Amino acid sequence: MKRALVSVSDKSGLVEFVKGLIELGWEIIATGGTQKLLENNGVKTIGISEVTGFPEICDGRVKTLHPKVHGGILARRDVPEHMQTLKENGIETIELVCVNLYPFRQTIAKPDVTLEDAIENIDIGGPSMVRSAAKNWKDVNIVCDPSDYGSVLAELRENGWTSDQTRLKLSAKAYTHTAEYDMMIASYMRRQAGLPEKLFLEYDLKQHLRYGENPHQSADFFSDLQPSSFSLAFATQIQGKELSYNNIQDANAALNVVRDFDEPFCVALKHMNPCGAAVGKTIEEAWQAAYEADKVSIYGGIVAVNRELTAEVAAGMKPIFLEIVIAPSYSPEALEILSAKKNLRVMQVDMTRSANPVPQFISVNGGMLAQQLDTQIETLNPDMCVTETKPTSEQMQDMDFGWKIVKHIKSNAIAVVKDNHTIGVGAGQTNRVGSAEIALNQAREAGFTDGLVLASDGFLPFGDTVALAAGYGVTAIVQPGGSIRDEESIQKANELGITMLFTGVRHFKH
Repeated sequence: MKRALVSVSDKSGLVEFVKGLIELGWEIIATGGTQKLLENNGVKTIGISEVTGFPEICDGRVKTLHPKVHGGILARRDVPEHMQTLKENGIETIELVCVNLYPFRQTIAKPDVTLEDAIENIDIGGPSMVRSAAKNWKDVNIVCDPSDYGSVLAELRENGWTSDQTRLKLSAKAYTHTAEYDMMIASYMRRQAGLPEKLFLEYDLKQHLRYGENPHQSADFFSDLQPSSFSLAFATQIQGKELSYNNIQDANAALNVVRDFDEPFCVALKHMNPCGAAVGKTIEEAWQAAYEADKVSIYGGIVAVNRELTAEVAAGMKPIFLEIVIAPSYSPEALEILSAKKNLRVMQVDMTRSANPVPQFISVNGGMLAQQLDTQIETLNPDMCVTETKPTSEQMQDMDFGWKIVKHIKSNAIAVVKDNHTIGVGAGQTNRVGSAEIALNQAREAGFTDGLVLASDGFLPFGDTVALAAGYGVTAIVQPGGSIRDEESIQKANELGITMLFTGVRHFKH
């Protein structure tokens, strides 16, 4: 008679699985709470103490760490000496181990968890049994995922035993289970001990992508284990084609822009840079201003809003080729209008704000960079003015808007704005004057030549950018300051009657 040892924390589907094994003639060994659940459901089991001849001790900390357990699991059936040893010591083989581990993740997720609570949820016997069974996969089935119960039972019913390939897959999943578990414990205990030298990351495969940035590059999309807001990994795709690698990158950049705005806001984005952005009294007003900011670059781009997307906005989008539309919700009428564009990816994203820091990881060859996402927002005020000319209330509004936008443009970054919407964007140039020329020319070509506001993500160490901006109708500049030559840009602004704010904070985006 084959025997299975069952000891699980996640008891979903367990009773049906064990009943299926019994119907096939298996004998069931169970521990503590697992045995109680099975007995309460009319399933006869053998208690672990009956196998070991030793009681569970130390509040259940020690119950399966015994030769009659691990000998029955680890003994190689093709080695006569192993089998003789079992016989001499009265040990019976165990052909299936069904174990999953104490809920450590759920425990440490509790806001009031103590170190003592966490430690009591560190499983010892469970990982030992899982690893023993996984090591001896040629002779033993290790089942630690309830989603495998059905397929294992089906194979046992059909063939009387599982295939080598099935047991190998179960072994691989088991080692993954214990590796994830140990990684969680190590991360938690290192935080308690103040040891920052290791970085443990765990993500689940969400989607195989057709290719990466280019067709010759393979790519996959992984998601964090815990849902989070402003995340494409946990978005709902309402319609449209499968997301691509570049879609995901661009959509993530759009969500980071949206995160910084409380008022109705819309951003159009292309190649991870905003090409049009605006706030408005309504989301319809914000959409229209963002679209008009750059009707050319929006083609093939992404649009994200921070309010429910209405029928009026959807109707405005309908004639435009867009890759993705992102919103926290959609009116039924808007979805009906957008459904006419079958390939358009329509994404619904949770935009609930959280005060928790957002980690950001960037891979480099042979290593990883880790930092907190730049979610800091400065509150601009007239006291930041460093020039003789002081800002008007309208200029303060535009500088505040431009300052929020420029942090999301690739450095060297320049944003030119007017009336709470972008009219020129200069991104990614090797010098700041080059970025300024691009943004200012864009504004002039759109017919804006007076009362403009320029925002720079880094300081302006010389007067050249200030002089250039004045020639295009810029009357206010917001920048971090902090250069040893700040006085040159201040002096030039004073000569030209430009008001300038120093925020004291830079927002580079490499």
